[in-house]
Amino acid sequence: MALTDTFVKNAKHSGKPSGDKHSDGGGMYLLVNATGKYWRMDYRFEGKRKTLALNTYPEVSLAKARKRRDEARERLAEGIDPSAHKKVEKAVKLAASAHKFEAVAREWLQKTDADRAATTTAKVTNWLEHDIFPYIGNLQVSAIGPRDVLAALRKMEARGALDSVHRVKQVCGQVFRYAVACGYAERDVTQDLKGALAKPQASHFAAITEPKKAGDLLRSIFAYEGHPCTVAALKLSPMVFVRPGELRTAEWTEIDLDAGEWRIPGSKMKMKVDHLVPLSCQAVDILREVKAITGHGKYVFPSVRTGERPMSENTINSALRGMGYAQDMHSAHGFRAMARTIMDEVLGERVDLIEHQLAHAVKDPNGRAYNRTAHLPARREMMQRWADYLDKLRMGADVIPIKAAS
Repeated sequence: MALTDTFVKNAKHSGKPSGDKHSDGGGMYLLVNATGKYWRMDYRFEGKRKTLALNTYPEVSLAKARKRRDEARERLAEGIDPSAHKKVEKAVKLAASAHKFEAVAREWLQKTDADRAATTTAKVTNWLEHDIFPYIGNLQVSAIGPRDVLAALRKMEARGALDSVHRVKQVCGQVFRYAVACGYAERDVTQDLKGALAKPQASHFAAITEPKKAGDLLRSIFAYEGHPCTVAALKLSPMVFVRPGELRTAEWTEIDLDAGEWRIPGSKMKMKVDHLVPLSCQAVDILREVKAITGHGKYVFPSVRTGERPMSENTINSALRGMGYAQDMHSAHGFRAMARTIMDEVLGERVDLIEHQLAHAVKDPNGRAYNRTAHLPARREMMQRWADYLDKLRMGADVIPIKAAS
């Protein structure tokens, strides 16, 4: 006798260890045991007796179970084993879920983690989780079109994050290109979005580049009464003029105080090339003082909350604001422009040495990029002259521009 919805709903386990079987015909039956109700179908394939699981009740109703039974019988008629077919379908679905955009993006993040600073990975992950995954993360990467990506990016654009939206578009492009390389997708669809997003207004980091005002800033820094690590980072910023992220993530293993050198690994550099910073006597003195405080840990300038992370990216700028230097007056990144302008226009230092020390791409007459130790003696002398000049500015001495020996 065929089963009814009422019977299936009210069926109880009688207590038999093997459970109770209630047939519905065509090999299908309802198995009721102590753990629940299960749809099953017995059949024979190539002379062997087999059982196909059709899922559980009430997740699968009587009508759906019958439909699955009928589909299984059709496959048997075509010479296909329903159980084997089910395993293949499951494997296909599993593979498909692994190729959804979020899964591919996380795979890409893991594979390329060594190429980025930890802070960059955190920022990229945050962008993806908040601005991309909620909209296309659950879509198959091979089925995503340019309009799907654009729709997600438009939401960022609408809230005015014009600079970030272009960077997120680049990140999505990197994920798609990784998917292409792995065979998950055919092409990078973000290439079709050129010109579709509003361009951010070009802006430059605020910087003081006049010697007199630079002297005022240096006096404010040396008078600043903040956390010792913040004070040390402020004092060191104009002397080494590295990028703020490179300064705050500096590690003691990178610094040789006896040799007066700071070797920054390429993984932390914008150009992904190792960079060597000759340290002036003044810079070494500052670092020796801070080493007494943080030398037991990993970072030269650790977070005030935990030594396991570097100083916050907002620390230097916040200190500058506290000293009265507004965002449009001077920024942490502005120390680079200060050095670039004054060293060239006032002190007459060699432009190629300045550019090299700024970690910009500098090439020799044959078009080859210099390595990190190129012109090291000359750069070391330049960095000492610069530190001495900063001391004179801070002390208010009349500084007469002297052209450096070429």
